[in-house]
Amino acid sequence: MVFSSLLFLFRFLPAVLILYFAVPRPARNLVLLLVSLFFYAWGEPVYVVLMIVSILSSWLGGLAVSSLGAKGREKGAKAALILSVSFGLALLGIFKYADFVIGTVSKILSRQISPLGLALPIGISFYTFQTISYIIDVYRGTAKVQKNIISYGAYVSMFPQLIAGPIVQYKTIDEQLRSRKESAGQFAEGVNRFVIGLGKKVLLANNAGVLWDTVRGMQGHVPAVTAWLGLAAFTFQIYFDFSGYSDMAIGLGQMFGFRFLENFNYPYLSKSITEFWRRWHISLGTWFREYVYIPLGGNRVGTAKQVRNIMVVWLLTGIWHGAAWNFLIWGLYYGILLLVEKFVLRRALEHLPGWVRHVYCMFFVMLGWYIFSFGDILEGSGFFLSLFGAGGLADRGSIYLLYNYLVLFIFLILGSTKLPARAGNALLAKCGKKDAANIALHGVFYAAVFILSVAWLVDASFNPFLYFRF
Repeated sequence: MVFSSLLFLFRFLPAVLILYFAVPRPARNLVLLLVSLFFYAWGEPVYVVLMIVSILSSWLGGLAVSSLGAKGREKGAKAALILSVSFGLALLGIFKYADFVIGTVSKILSRQISPLGLALPIGISFYTFQTISYIIDVYRGTAKVQKNIISYGAYVSMFPQLIAGPIVQYKTIDEQLRSRKESAGQFAEGVNRFVIGLGKKVLLANNAGVLWDTVRGMQGHVPAVTAWLGLAAFTFQIYFDFSGYSDMAIGLGQMFGFRFLENFNYPYLSKSITEFWRRWHISLGTWFREYVYIPLGGNRVGTAKQVRNIMVVWLLTGIWHGAAWNFLIWGLYYGILLLVEKFVLRRALEHLPGWVRHVYCMFFVMLGWYIFSFGDILEGSGFFLSLFGAGGLADRGSIYLLYNYLVLFIFLILGSTKLPARAGNALLAKCGKKDAANIALHGVFYAAVFILSVAWLVDASFNPFLYFRF
């Protein structure tokens, strides 16, 4: 079991910060490595060995690729690249997909094959993609080889973004690993960003999740209004859960002197599915674009190959999220939608009013989250029919839920727009960044968010992030 939220906030994090800033700068990567391994071992005492193996194998792979490339042995460098990447993918495949494949083969052959029964190591999809991107970038010459195992280990295992991303490419923090300079201003920014992420997760995502669990747990067909309220709750839950974690990771990174790239850019403001995926989980989209889509030829090839490239990327994106048929279907669903937009609807969408395009986008995004949320396709079929009226339009329960969650939905909707950020920037511009009253007001706001979040956590037993399972 991973650290409880309160244990992390009031014991682990303060102790790590004190230790980190107490040691000389040259020792800080070592501190990050050790505390990150300890953090992971707390929840995964066995699989910390797997992480260490991943670190060592990819580090040695990078050294081999760099050394052979420098000697002009291109075939040797390529062989080292293939071997290193294959090893990382093999580990991911065994621990994440082996039982899914075994189960599928068992059903096809109508023969019982014993599964491996391996637990899924937390965060393996994220840190495996980081190690793979490092080796590929070293081979391409877009990243310098890291000869220091401690610095490289700190990059792979860094606890702020270890569990659920974002996927940090080595080349984006290479220089920071070598010679970052922490500052009080950056630390304060990090604290603020962390608190915002905590509030998103605890105050918004968790409460939206309560409504989703309530609706999903209802027996039989439910009224359409109830079903859509539940699906809207999950739509907001997964956004504030994952973007909240990303904010917390980025904020923690700032506290330790790192600048991670953004992972979300108000995706629910999108007016097309294409735009949505430029704004949602940006680090994953960037990874697949750089290491799968472009190497396959991207959009520089004929139409047939473009279709192939897009479908390959989206089938891989689907199964990256989990070893289950609903994730594969979810990837297929988005691949088809993106192809339709690219080759059929693009011009038509451009001529529609903005609000129509936004409704169109969110309708299909929400249907995508329906596919995503039901691991059992048969279980989800009844809910799907409810969305389109199988249980009637509405009943007293629908009105009750709408009434009780109206205020929450207002906060969820506003929180997914730029309005809060604009209001804060307007206040800064009006009062001046160094104005004492403004500083006090901002301090009160962040303190209130933190206190409310902690108060909510006190009554909660466990608050896992949805993306822990990926």
